[in-house]
Order: sequence, then C-alpha cells, then structure tokens
Amino acid sequence: MTMEPSAVEAQAAATTPAARSSTMDARPPKGPLVEVQDLVKYYPILGGFLRRHIGDVKAVDGVSFEVKEGEVFGLVGESGCGKSTLGKTLIQLQPPTSGVARLDGEPIFGKKGKALKKLRRRMQIIFQDPVGSLNPRMPISDIIGEGLLAQADSENRWGDRKVRDKRVEDYLQAVGLRRDYTRRYPHEFSGGQRQRIGIARALALDPDFVVCDEPVSALDVSIQSQILNLLLDLRREFNLTYLFIAHNLSVVQYISDRVGVMYLGKLVEVADVAALYAHPLHPYSVALLSAVPDPDPRVRKKRLVLRGDVPSPAAPPSGCRFHTRCWLFEQLGNPENCTTIDPELREIGSGQRVACHWAERVPSSVVAAAVPSVEEPTEEVAASAGAPALSRAGDAGSSAGGITAAGT
Repeated sequence: MTMEPSAVEAQAAATTPAARSSTMDARPPKGPLVEVQDLVKYYPILGGFLRRHIGDVKAVDGVSFEVKEGEVFGLVGESGCGKSTLGKTLIQLQPPTSGVARLDGEPIFGKKGKALKKLRRRMQIIFQDPVGSLNPRMPISDIIGEGLLAQADSENRWGDRKVRDKRVEDYLQAVGLRRDYTRRYPHEFSGGQRQRIGIARALALDPDFVVCDEPVSALDVSIQSQILNLLLDLRREFNLTYLFIAHNLSVVQYISDRVGVMYLGKLVEVADVAALYAHPLHPYSVALLSAVPDPDPRVRKKRLVLRGDVPSPAAPPSGCRFHTRCWLFEQLGNPENCTTIDPELREIGSGQRVACHWAERVPSSVVAAAVPSVEEPTEEVAASAGAPALSRAGDAGSSAGGITAAGT
C-alpha cells in the first residue's frame, strides 16, 4: 500500500533549496537588480547643555552605483570610510538621510509596516562577527527559523513547526552542515561553522540580494577560502546577487565581478575587477593596490605610502576629499580645482568610472611599478629547472592573491 505525501511534506518539498534552484534557472535575464542614487547617511552630532545639533558625521555622502542581477559587487576601502554603513542603510537596517534606492525597480526607502516586511524577504545580510550575530540562548533551529516565523503566512506555512524545521535542515545541508545540528547551540560550533549558520539564516527566506558585510574577516585564512567558495557555489545554485564588503583586496579580487573603491564616504572608482587590478586610474586605488602583500618572490612592485591620517568624516576637506593625502596632487603642483571642486564619478574607458579631475594624468610608469607583476623566467631557466614557464599574476589560471580554491 502506497501512501500519499502529507500536505506538510509537499509544502516542505516545494520550498527546498533544490526546488528554488530549478525555478531560478528558468528566470529570464534582467538588468540591474539594485540601483542606488545619491545615497546619504549622516549621523547628527549633539552638543551643549540642551544637546543641540552642532554638526554631522558624513558616513556616506552622495554614493551612486548599481548591482547587476547575479553578480558580486565588491566594496573596499579603509576602516571608517562608510562601507558597512552603506550596506546596512541600503537594506533598511538604519534609515537613510536622503537618496534613492531600488530593488528590481521597486523603491526600498520609505516603506513601513507590511510593505517593508514583504521587501525584507528579498534582502538579507551576512554579518561580520559569527559569534556576536548569533543569540547564544537559542538553538540553531530557532536562530534560522526566527525569520521564517516572522514571515509566515497561509501560503508558505512557515508557522507550522514541521515545515519550518524541514526548511532549516535543508539550508543547513546547503551550507555544508549536518541536518541534526538544529538542536545545538552556537557555543558548540567553530567560527567557520557559525558563519555557515549565519549564511543559512540569510538564505532561508529566499532573498534575491544579500549584503555580505566582511563575512570572512574574523576567520582563519584556510576557513576564509572555504567560506568564499561556498558563497560562490550558493550564488550559482540560487542565482544570488551579492554586495561584498571587505578590507582584503585579494579576497575582493577572488570573489567579485566588479569593484567599488570608497574613501571618506564617497565612491572614488568603479570598474570591472580585471580592469581595476590591472590598471587602476584613481590615485587612491593605485596606493591601495601597492599595499597588497604578495607571497610570490617574483613579484616586483613599489609601495606608495600615503602621508598623514584619514580626515574626520565630521569635517571632510573641501573639493576632492583625497587631495590632502594625494601623491598625484603634489606631482601636478597642487591644482586649484582639487581643493575647490568635488570631482564627479565619470566614465573613462570602457565601463571604468573615476572621481578624479586628473585621472588621465596618472603616470603609467607609477601604476606599473605599484601593481604586482611577475618576472617570467626565460625558457632556458625554466628548462634547466625542469619546470614550465609560469604565467603572470592575474592570469586566469593563477590564484587571486594567494586565495586557493579549497573545497567547502
């Protein structure tokens, strides 16, 4: 006697990661999934006995970019430049001061109540700290299932404990963890396993867009590689779109399709990852890439050391915000427009956008000396060593900045 599957089992099967993957494969290609225009986020400074508004910390100041569907958009910059603030503001974890953002053409800001709750299913975040982002008093089934319970309705039936637990187990398995881990607590897992739980929590609601807020910065290098490869596998499986925030330029090079460079609350350069790492056009991008350590002894490059400290976002410099530390500004004899006019993000070349008045004057010799390059051994040397001639750094067959494609 064969038994018909129960309604609970049928609903659970319809919402498994594999089922969603098959439906995502059938989706037609689209344009930009996320569009951001003039995003501003200020934090007020209050002072005096009456706590009056005396100024603002300009964490994000007029940022515009777009993220195409299915791509990984990397965001890099120094600590305090506004990367994490941008990501959290974009998904409404904190309100913007001004600006416009759209998800698949639908406005993100200004929504409240049920409209915001519905939109949150399409946007999720993976936090930096795999320890602090998990409630130590809750089992894993409740940590991942909490969002499902909040978004439960009569259609998805996530309010049913059996349906919810089945979905939690499916996503634990999708991130490489055992299904029976649901009753364990966060302290019973390693740092890498905790981050996998955080990833499962973000994916359980079937999001289209995920903000990865430095998801590997707190992990060991070997674990970083596993998490990065896991994120890439999940992107392919579920057709995800990432905003990937990081400090490590090698990590960003490995995982990203396009990269945005931030400095003091503004985007200074946006380009395809290959173009940016081969030929950066903004003086700040050149200095950042010159600081990337490379374990390959064949790499020869010259470090560009920036003078002074990063200015305070509460009192940013006039004109170009980078001019107080810019090596090109000094070489060109301190042009006046650098100190008086804020440069716009303009396109130079094919798709490479730069916020610099003098980007065309960046010397190719300086870029060549700062960007890592490999001295290839001659055929005679390679033959005498019994090894083939090696390819240059950055070629398709080489690893990105020492990040190996370890298994997940």
